[in-house]
Formats: sequence, C-alpha cells, structure tokens
Amino acid sequence: MDQICKEIGSYGLVPVIKIEDASKAVPLAKALCDGGLPVAEVTFRTKCAAEAIRLMTNACPDMLIGAGTVLSVEQADQAVSAGAKFIVSPGFNPKVVKYCVDNKIPIVPGTSRPSEVEAAIELGLDVVKFFPAEAAGGIPMLSSMNGPYAGIKFMPTGGIDEKNLLNYLKLKNVLACGGSFMVKNQYISEDRFDLITADVKLAMTTMLDFRLAHIGVNCDNAEEAKKAAALMETMFGFAAKDGNSSVFADTALEFMKSPYLGSKGHIAISTNFIDRAVDFFRRKGIEFNDESAKYGDKGTLNAIYFKDEFFGFAIHLVQKK
Repeated sequence: MDQICKEIGSYGLVPVIKIEDASKAVPLAKALCDGGLPVAEVTFRTKCAAEAIRLMTNACPDMLIGAGTVLSVEQADQAVSAGAKFIVSPGFNPKVVKYCVDNKIPIVPGTSRPSEVEAAIELGLDVVKFFPAEAAGGIPMLSSMNGPYAGIKFMPTGGIDEKNLLNYLKLKNVLACGGSFMVKNQYISEDRFDLITADVKLAMTTMLDFRLAHIGVNCDNAEEAKKAAALMETMFGFAAKDGNSSVFADTALEFMKSPYLGSKGHIAISTNFIDRAVDFFRRKGIEFNDESAKYGDKGTLNAIYFKDEFFGFAIHLVQKK
C-alpha cells in the first residue's frame, strides 16, 4: 500500500465534495481542517474542479486533496497539474488506471464486482473504491469479498452516512469511507462553512466514539489497592478482580498497587479506532508518551498515554474490544 493510501486510512473518512463556484474552495478547505479532517475528494463533476483543487492546495498545503469522478486521462492530468495527490474514479477504466499506475499517480479505481477487483490486482493495486456501496450490496457484499480478496482494502462510497458509517468502518477490509453527508451542497452555496465544520466534527466523533472507560487511583502498595477494591465491592457490589499491577472494582475503577503515571492517578478513554485517534490528536499538535504504548499479540496498538498530565491525572487511550 502506498503512503497516500495509508494516509487516507489514518483519516478513516474522505469528504466527497462538489464545488460549483471556485470562490468557495478555500473557505471550504479551511472548514474541513477546522473540523479535524484535512482531506477531501474534489469531484470532476463541475467545470471549476481543477481550479478549486489548485486554490485549496495553495491555501492549505498540508491537506490531502484528491480528485474524484475522474473519467479520462486528460482529467487525471488536469487534476495532478492542479495539485491533486490522488485520483478516484467511479468505475474501472483500464486506460485511466494503467496511465496512473505507469506514471506513479496514486489511484483508487471504482469497483463493484469481483472481476473489477481482480483487474485492479492485475495492475498491482491493493486499494480500490467500492461504488455505489449501498446499491452494490453494501456490507454483506464487502464481507463476502474479504475471503477471496484478503489483501485488498476498499473505500466504500455511495449511500454512506452517519447512520451506517461505523458498520462499514468496522469491516476488516475497509480502509476508509467516502461520503458527501458531512459537506452539504446547501451549506456551501449559502456560505455556512461553520455548519460544515460542525458536521465534520460530528462525523469524527461518531467514528472515534470517545468514552470514559475507567478511572485509575494511585495507591501506595498492593494491600491498600486490595482494601480499596474490597470496599467498593462491599458498598456497591463492584466485583474486585486482582491483577498483576492493579485491582479492578468492576470495570469502572482501577486501584494501582503502586503509584503509576499521574500524580493523582489516570483516566482511561476508550475509542473505536485507537490508531486513527492517535493520528487525530497528533494532527492537533498533542503529543503522546510513546514509551507507554501497549501492543497486542498481533502488533496492534491497545493503549497509549498522552505525554502531559491533565489536572493531576494522566490520560490514556484504550482500544475498544
């Protein structure tokens, strides 16, 4: 998988936008960035698409901006010349795909059938678009293709919104989801970029779904930790569970057998996608204590602490099971 596709996967969401007026391009780009999602697929469904891409890339050079609905080699050239970093096509056009592959232009071609997926594999691609997602079989179809095409990642687009977004993203073979639901055409035409920022934030929080997992309390020793957990069990019925370094009272409270990170203790926040959450915070300039990272048997990140304390507490992210 090339670096551009990896970056797309780190976002998890790709706003698919149609710009009728190039003057809207820059404020729209800034609205996406303000919402925490500096990525966009600008569709070549309007005459000003290339100009919009040029304006967006100049104003927001750190954004990952691609061109969508690319139907010809000429459009691919226009998009790249304007600053597009990747190409997305609605279907599998062999001429366009081969041209991009031969010229090392990252492309995510549209597929809806196994034969198209195999055509992409033949050209050395391991990331494809799945379009139109809902109409082409949606989640059942993608789940079925995970078996024979285990090495392929999909970017489903078409009919995806905040209601079914998580169901797609939780599939092992989904790299990211594309959608226009967070960038409404009406808001663009009315210059309501504040509402676009709000919708993008909502989409991000829906995807990451941060929740309070538990609160950790620093105890001086193991005996004190066990007494605290036993008290919680006696008072509230929170079953005590003794572990190597701590004692849990149910799942809400963790009593450390010796002082750990945080002068007062720690707070655990769970998330659906810890890797994406880490990237989300890093883009905001928030640092992590990389030495605190804990990984599972398959090398997947399970937990990691932020670098700084907050009001006396260390805070760490934990992957939801």
